[in-house]
Amino acid sequence: MAKNIAVIGDAETIKGFSAIGLDIFPCDDNEQASHLLRNIADGDNYAIIYLTEEVYNSVEKDRARYEERLTPAIIPIPGVRGSLNTGRSRLSSFVERAVGSDIIFND
Repeated sequence: MAKNIAVIGDAETIKGFSAIGLDIFPCDDNEQASHLLRNIADGDNYAIIYLTEEVYNSVEKDRARYEERLTPAIIPIPGVRGSLNTGRSRLSSFVERAVGSDIIFND
């Protein structure tokens, strides 16, 4: 079975993703975002779920359920208001865990 890619976030940020074939799920409140994430992640249709950083930060408890699973990969992306550095912080922590020091963003 082919796996798809989903994008959850505010409509303005994610509308362009549908043009390249991704499934978009617009939402404007945290409760709706949690519900969407659980429904999408618990199904077997998506290998990757992109969340705008605002949504990513608001559904922390729900995201934790899926962190140890191989799929779906849940990845933060910046919104139209700009980056909150969530993705950078996450990548930095992965690198630090892997090699013992942040060799990429060592500020």
